Amino acid sequence: MTIHLHEGDLPAGLDLGPSVAVDSETMGLRYRRDPLCVVQLSSGDGDAHVVRLKRPDYDCPNLKKLMGDPNVLKIFHFGRFDIAMFQLHLGIETRPVYCTKIASKLARTYTDRHGLKDVARELAGVDMSKAQQSSDWGNERLSQAQLEYAASDVLHLHVIKAKLDEMLVREGRMKLAKACFDFLPTRSRLDLEGWDEIDIFAHA
Repeated sequence: MTIHLHEGDLPAGLDLGPSVAVDSETMGLRYRRDPLCVVQLSSGDGDAHVVRLKRPDYDCPNLKKLMGDPNVLKIFHFGRFDIAMFQLHLGIETRPVYCTKIASKLARTYTDRHGLKDVARELAGVDMSKAQQSSDWGNERLSQAQLEYAASDVLHLHVIKAKLDEMLVREGRMKLAKACFDFLPTRSRLDLEGWDEIDIFAHA
């Protein structure tokens, strides 16, 4: 595994292929209070690219172009939050997308454990550490432990997606999953507009 640290943006001309695993790190989980600090990506080749964003201008045209590229599938785990943060801070709508958490909930109905750590253990045979999850991602210098944590969140998503795709096809739920993925950027927009804790489909 090689971790490539980029300051501010992805390098021009970097080709990560037709599908890229994506995750982000923030200073917290409140959209308008906590800034987006880091975006990490992997093409599934065992390497990770970690971008420490320059706030508050977020001048990262190469990253923005990739996130909006209609020919590149972006693979997330709980993409709802990351996509919303990209809408808010980068001013882009991320499409097309795939969310392994949604796929897990549709395919792995025999369990209620759909966090990345549990999914990775079962489907990729990887035991992930979450020790750095709540560390200071706004720091001007990321530690080696932070870089390794950021990388681990994207390195296995391609393998996990492949396993979940097999299960979704087997259970006849792939079409339903794709419809959910297509709706995800809209769900993220609803979160940003104030409907984050409201189920607009509920009767009440």
